[in-house]
Amino acid sequence: MTTLSPLTADDHDDWLALWWAYLEFYETALSTEQTELTFARLVSDGDAVHGAIARNDAGHAIGFVNWLTHPSTWADGPYCYLEDLYVHPGARGGGTGGALIAYVRAWAERSGCDKLYWLTQRSNHKARELYDRVAQDTGFMHYEIDLATIAGDFV
Repeated sequence: MTTLSPLTADDHDDWLALWWAYLEFYETALSTEQTELTFARLVSDGDAVHGAIARNDAGHAIGFVNWLTHPSTWADGPYCYLEDLYVHPGARGGGTGGALIAYVRAWAERSGCDKLYWLTQRSNHKARELYDRVAQDTGFMHYEIDLATIAGDFV
């Protein structure tokens, strides 16, 4: 049986191994400093970023989820953004991804959020099978400007 619990400082090494695999899956790299800052935020009581870890029967970490809240111009309550979700390939298809989403959903409901949402790549077909079962595809496209690395004028 999979158990889910809020991230604590004791989860660092297990979370880190999953985090590096998650970044590799998305073909991206972050500095060690950014990774450590992210983990520190996730386990800080005073930060708006939250995390949970999934463990199998043997206690091995098999997945994680990270989320945050923000105000909205379209609702009284905040929105909950599920920013990162990862399940180890060997544990996929066993319900861990759905359990992690349900964990965040329950947290968001208890916290008075009006919406839970997330993004994924169009090519992430396996995850999208789950997402199509538990959520609504809104049809919106995602655009971004990376202000940390792109400079210049935009017209």
